[in-house]
Amino acid sequence: MAARPSRRARGASGLRKRQQKRPGSGSVLGEPSPAGGGGPFPGPYVSPAFWSITRQSQGRGGGGAHARQGPAAAAGPAAGRPLAAAGRAGAAMGAGGLWALLAALRAGWCLLPQAGYLHPDEFFQSPEVMAGDILNLQVYYPWEFLSSSPCRTAVFPLMTSGVTYWVIKSLQQLDICSSCINSYTLLVSPRLLFTIFSFILDYSVYRLAPSWEADPWKALVLLAGSYVTLVFYTRTFTNTLEGLLFALLMVLVSSRKSAGSVAEPTSSPLIGIITTAGFFNRPTFLAFALMPLLYWAGLIVDSQKSIKTAINHFLKLVLCACFTAIVFVTADTLYFTSLELGNFYNIKKSSLFDVIGQLNEKIIVTPFNFLRYNLNPHNLALHGSHPRITHFTVNGIMLFGILHILAIGAGFKMLKKYIHQLVRVKSYYHGPSGLLVHSEGNPTLLLFYFVPLAFLSLFSHQEPRFLIPLIVPLVLFSTSQNRAVKWKHVIVIFNVLGALLFGCLHQGGLIPCLFHLEQLVHSPESPHHPRHYTLLFAHTYMPPRSLLNIKKRDTHIEVIDMAGSEEETLCRTVEQRANNFTCNDCQVFVIIPGTVRATITKCSVSFKNETLIFPHLSMEDPPQMPFLFSGNWRSQLGLYILQLGRDQQSL
Repeated sequence: MAARPSRRARGASGLRKRQQKRPGSGSVLGEPSPAGGGGPFPGPYVSPAFWSITRQSQGRGGGGAHARQGPAAAAGPAAGRPLAAAGRAGAAMGAGGLWALLAALRAGWCLLPQAGYLHPDEFFQSPEVMAGDILNLQVYYPWEFLSSSPCRTAVFPLMTSGVTYWVIKSLQQLDICSSCINSYTLLVSPRLLFTIFSFILDYSVYRLAPSWEADPWKALVLLAGSYVTLVFYTRTFTNTLEGLLFALLMVLVSSRKSAGSVAEPTSSPLIGIITTAGFFNRPTFLAFALMPLLYWAGLIVDSQKSIKTAINHFLKLVLCACFTAIVFVTADTLYFTSLELGNFYNIKKSSLFDVIGQLNEKIIVTPFNFLRYNLNPHNLALHGSHPRITHFTVNGIMLFGILHILAIGAGFKMLKKYIHQLVRVKSYYHGPSGLLVHSEGNPTLLLFYFVPLAFLSLFSHQEPRFLIPLIVPLVLFSTSQNRAVKWKHVIVIFNVLGALLFGCLHQGGLIPCLFHLEQLVHSPESPHHPRHYTLLFAHTYMPPRSLLNIKKRDTHIEVIDMAGSEEETLCRTVEQRANNFTCNDCQVFVIIPGTVRATITKCSVSFKNETLIFPHLSMEDPPQMPFLFSGNWRSQLGLYILQLGRDQQSL
């Protein structure tokens, strides 16, 4: 009988076999593997001594177990492989069909359209501004887009909402569509473009999933079924663009040849362009780009035998980044100032110092203005201050639910395991070591998730939408090793409730209200006695005036946003409008949630008409629970359009 190999030798044999089967299955932050990995991300490099020391953390199954069982025991699994492959193919087809249904839901719900109103920035950082610039409509320009304080680049609004508005304007001018410009197209056309762009997430997840031992179709289902994808990624947020650029950056830094061989990194120019574009879109993009860029830099240094070649890649990135920055600065300068070619001609005639001085006064670098404003704590306090742990404890759970909790738990386990293994390595092996955590998955994904989250937590103003770019690494981590499978029912219920809350209920009456008012103010009227409309909004989000489709030359429509005014201020304004007898044909409408309707009844005015739009949930003025279980519950979840009476001014 042959001598039985020692336990250490059997473990090392098992490790070598598993390493041959799955060269990218390990998880080391340190030197990437020269041999590459099984997918876009390379496998880790670990010295043989390090492997032998940490073999017990790798698990006791695998190759070592097969070596003990012999060829006869291995015949059973080999015979069952066709059945297993067929089962996997059937599961992939089922998951693919479910993803297709969720993708259709994403597009169809955008066209429906979604009535939920998430945050004013979804309108006032792109569509509202472009509607005023391109369609010449009455809009409200936010302070970030004023020439006195430009903090937002105009490039992305022009490329997204601007393009869609130019298309519908051209269709109407060419008489292809006589009434292309209306509240529906003004709302849906930019959203539809963003919905199309959202499938960049699906492409990125499908490309990256095999690298993290995740089933691509299951990862796609988890992504497409998330209410963050269905709701947030179909809205015109700068955070949406930030998430798409982050996903593309992850794909670019992980570009690899097939069969696990390392490819020559050729994406340096694109990485530079995307990083700079993301910075101009939102300077916080640097927090998301940090880990991918460090990962890419490690791959470049490790895969290049020549320092000259490595430096060449970094130079390509820097040059393309500088060129992209020049494009953005030039476009923003032309947009926010009156700088023209004639001005350049006059500058050429001046001395060098005069030229530098004049250009310094004219040039607009919006990210620097953004950082200068947001690094001031007093400015952030104007928008709301939150505890530094809000992202970790509230916003992450609000957006991702159990997935965020699982990531936090896995992060603590990996940190504990790393510290334990580091102590063991220092005891047995004196030399350089990597970070090895195999049993809980690759820690790189967790770093992609938690490093940006930690940087964003340094600021006192923390909103949930700031975290939506993190959905890609979180989905990949959650589907690797089937972590999310046993929580699938919780995940489904959570996302259904989230989609209903934010896609339908949250401020859900304001958009239908604007649709109704647009038809009202554009109804036929006598040319000799044009009507004057006053639309007074109270205790709602900022109404996007562009959806009323009012030309700048039209002065017979006035929009007043009272925000969350106190009862005394609101009543005084309403009474002044009701008692204005200088206007014989004035129509005054008050738009107010049902939860504060009792406030307006205390004012000395009467109403001749009222319209209830359902549903509408105001978290700033939430409904009272006793009313929700009464016969008056619809009014608590509705938005009222109240028309002031002209014949009876007092109650």
